[in-house]
Amino acid sequence: MKEIRLTGFCRRLLFLLAICAGMAGLFFTYIPQELIRAFLFVFCAVLIIGAVLWTVWQRCLLSDFSNDVCETVDTLMEGRELENFSPYEETAFSKVQEKLLQYYEKMKEEQQESAQDKQTIQELVSDISHQVKTPTANIQMIAGILSQHELSREKQKEFLNLMAVQINKLDFLMQSLIKMSRLETGTFVLHPEECRLKDTIAQAMSTVLAKAEKKNIQLSADCDSKLTVKHDPKWTAEAIGNILDNAVKYTPEGGSITVSVRPWQFYTRIDINDTGIGIDEENYNAIFQRFYRAQEVAAEEGVGLGLYLARGIITRQNGYITVKSKKGSGSTFSVFLLS
Repeated sequence: MKEIRLTGFCRRLLFLLAICAGMAGLFFTYIPQELIRAFLFVFCAVLIIGAVLWTVWQRCLLSDFSNDVCETVDTLMEGRELENFSPYEETAFSKVQEKLLQYYEKMKEEQQESAQDKQTIQELVSDISHQVKTPTANIQMIAGILSQHELSREKQKEFLNLMAVQINKLDFLMQSLIKMSRLETGTFVLHPEECRLKDTIAQAMSTVLAKAEKKNIQLSADCDSKLTVKHDPKWTAEAIGNILDNAVKYTPEGGSITVSVRPWQFYTRIDINDTGIGIDEENYNAIFQRFYRAQEVAAEEGVGLGLYLARGIITRQNGYITVKSKKGSGSTFSVFLLS
């Protein structure tokens, strides 16, 4: 059998019960029956009245407690500050009040996030509709011309080529939007692995090689063939390729673009230097925003998502991108990857 251990409180209670039992035995032994009956009647009456008064008091306390809780809830619902909030009091009401306040703060944060998400979606829809409008209108116009006019074979071919350009632009926009959506919702998964950085840079440069040759822009890279960095080669090549695409786009004919890699203590630095038109210092942060296009480059092809995607991809690998530029003297984009 298990040993039964009595706490100090239980021992005191048993001791008091024993004393009461002893006094009751003496009381009923030496006191006359009439006095005992009178005493029991008075005792029962006092006990009943006490019970009634205790019940009324408890109901009053419960009513006051519920009123205070309701007042607290009303105050929070109206967005007003709590006047009688005492977080350091060890009372039941203060504990309930503190939990209600915590719940209110959490709901307020979720409401703010929901409103911010709603605004972001509205802005995104507005940006997408604005970007899609121009190529769609051009395609509709060209299709109307081809269907309503008798044109020569050469003219038809010319308009079909123009339509193909607009369709490609629309397809590029859709692909960029899909990548952006996957980036923002976190549905794409990075697969970092220890691999040669030179191969990733070569893959990125291959995506802009044709455009660079068309503008007679010299491409060069300086990277140790044995240097390895833990990164996702596919998405990192996408990010570097987007930066290179911008460099080719805004570098005049006959310019040059160089990619150089330098290992640091904690990061590996990839510098992409061009001899392009340059960027104003006040626009350093703006160029990484979604759909941003500076006024002076509005005529160039693009939708303003390349650098936005590049920063998102590198950031999700615990890296970062910086830029230094001087108007008219080219730019240097530096990509930092954890070594």
